Amino acid sequence: MARAKEHINLIFIGHVDHGKSTTVGRLLFDSGNVDEQAMRKLKEEAEKLGKKGFEFAFVMDNLKEERERGVTIDLSHKRFESEKYYFTIIDAPGHRDFVKNMITGASQADAAVLVVSANPGDGVQAQTKEHVFLSKTLGVGQLIIAVNKMDMAKYSETRFNEVKAEVGKLLQTVGYKLDQIPFVPIASFPGDNVVKKTANLPWYTGGTLLETMNKLKVPEKPSTLPLRLPIQDVYNITGIGVVPVGRIETGVMKIGDKVIVVPGREGKGVIGEVKSIEMHHEQLQQAEPGDNVGFNVKGLNKKDIARGDVLGPADNAPTVATEFTARIVVLNHPTVLTAGYTPVFHIHTAQIACQILEITKKLDPATGQVVQEKPDFVKNGDAAEVRVKPMQPMCIERFKDIPQLAKFAVRDSGATVAAGMCLEIVKKKKLRLI
Repeated sequence: MARAKEHINLIFIGHVDHGKSTTVGRLLFDSGNVDEQAMRKLKEEAEKLGKKGFEFAFVMDNLKEERERGVTIDLSHKRFESEKYYFTIIDAPGHRDFVKNMITGASQADAAVLVVSANPGDGVQAQTKEHVFLSKTLGVGQLIIAVNKMDMAKYSETRFNEVKAEVGKLLQTVGYKLDQIPFVPIASFPGDNVVKKTANLPWYTGGTLLETMNKLKVPEKPSTLPLRLPIQDVYNITGIGVVPVGRIETGVMKIGDKVIVVPGREGKGVIGEVKSIEMHHEQLQQAEPGDNVGFNVKGLNKKDIARGDVLGPADNAPTVATEFTARIVVLNHPTVLTAGYTPVFHIHTAQIACQILEITKKLDPATGQVVQEKPDFVKNGDAAEVRVKPMQPMCIERFKDIPQLAKFAVRDSGATVAAGMCLEIVKKKKLRLI
């Protein structure tokens, strides 16, 4: 089946209450992807919950608890077509308790829209910084900055430029090139410059948010690399059987392929044959990088595999590490980070406790040059090379082989402590197969 439009996974990120969900809702509504009737229902529900003005956010916030609290908790995926692309929009939580869900989203995204509020007193906040850093470390190369709530800043060009300068400084510190990043003033709630042009921003000569999204480049698909598909969920569907769901990071999956899922239950790999593949309820003969698919594999039982396992070709199994060397940047640790520390590593869809065995080198975060050999500790703002031991079998690849499966975030007590990428791996001895 030829695909009419190219596909982009786009994540909306930014600090809590800066208007991400409302921006996505407005985008879907004004572009005709959500109809009047559905919108009217959401408006009534918002008012009933005492959340007047939250109707656009409700387009993405499906969970009852999210609606009652007015906060996005989990990731929400929506299909959205513009005249040029077909997007899967990922609305990520901005609230700090939910950053781990945001990490899963960012590791799946091809591009990001960072929503920053122009409301006086808002601008760059804690989560704005964290999201920008994570997006960079997790390989989100393309960024659009949507400066929202321009209505609350009286559509002031001066305020827009202040926010632009503040965000620009942040982007440069993490290594984004400013000349490649568009800044778009919007007011999502009244609907200025999201899909429709507005007379309220006469000083702005660029495109709307939607026009800017249409200028994103489709990332080159790593189709020639070996197949790697991290499992996100596993369902039992009547009449079909076991259906794992996930996003293809690299390679191509075809019906009839012999595949292996590792580490699998008890660290044993499970082999099977791909029987069917579907995306957005359409049957596919093959799926490519970037496709979010559900698929059925003959020979797989629900208890054999779980979220965090990775599927690959039977003759080129994903790498299971017993130890690995990584480069990390320490973001937000309350004290210092030393050998013996055992936080949770979030890598693709896996969340696994890993112990830092040794800090081998302290690096200059800007240049990567070695500053000190075998330091006793590293602290916020430091970069380092470390040896890491997963507490249970874990799939990870070297950055130079398969970068899509080499990046991770390190979390502890509800905060992102560090982020990094895998350089070298000590592989698990021969896998036992079920």
